[in-house]
Amino acid sequence: MAEYKCFNCEKIVSPDYLRKKVRCPYCGSRILYKPRNAKTKIKAR
Repeated sequence: MAEYKCFNCEKIVSPDYLRKKVRCPYCGSRILYKPRNAKTKIKAR
């Protein structure tokens, strides 16, 4: 399952908690995101 982070406090939110609510258990923020591992390079033409 995907790993989510809180946008406000930057803590990792467990996938088990997200089954019940879409809210950070640490600060209560509703904005969560999936951190990207690889950086995308764009080549200019």
